[in-house]
Amino acid sequence: MQLEQILERLKSLSNPEAVKGMARYGINPKNTCGVSIPNLRKIAKKTGQNHQLAHQLWETEIHEARILASMVANPEKVTETQMESWAKDFDSWDVCDQCCLNLFKKTKFSYQKAIEWSSRDELFVKRAGFVLMACLAVSDKKAADNQFITFLPIIRKEAGDNRNLVKKAVNWALRQIGKRNLHLNKEAIEAAKEIQKSDFRSARWIASDALRELTSMPVQKRLHIKSKGSKL
Repeated sequence: MQLEQILERLKSLSNPEAVKGMARYGINPKNTCGVSIPNLRKIAKKTGQNHQLAHQLWETEIHEARILASMVANPEKVTETQMESWAKDFDSWDVCDQCCLNLFKKTKFSYQKAIEWSSRDELFVKRAGFVLMACLAVSDKKAADNQFITFLPIIRKEAGDNRNLVKKAVNWALRQIGKRNLHLNKEAIEAAKEIQKSDFRSARWIASDALRELTSMPVQKRLHIKSKGSKL
């Protein structure tokens, strides 16, 4: 599918009521059509990987077109300049998260940007740093534990950011790291206990919520079974 066809398709799928619903969840309604993620994935599957088209879709500034751009872009062709440019354009948490989930985590700059962006002040750039940490903890099966242990001091340092979209992303990163394996579970729990001592309310919430999950019976049982399986 070409750009014009895709834009026509987005227009035909537009849903003003969905836009209102998205706005209630903190999604920027500007240039938004209200097209669902499953429908965007159908378009992406039909379109196939097309890096040039991804750039064209991004430049439209249409909310769903930008999410679609992250689905059809080629991660091997993504440059550091492109990542910085797209990150600066983020104006909604779902575009931020979808770019990290669909594209940025697959690039050779993923770990670098997770560290760099997590210390930036811009709301969605900072969120992207921690979303990347969470995504990598889930998807990069071959990564060494040390790559995630490197993230923990950053998580401790930035846990005091009281902005809701940052706070939730920091929490997400900590929980996903702690659910990766038993070793990282122990490291994440220790980090959470340190964070819990903070004077900042946001940090204490991050720590309490993470500890509740990371020390829970289901998580501990799964990680112990996984540990025993890896030793067979």
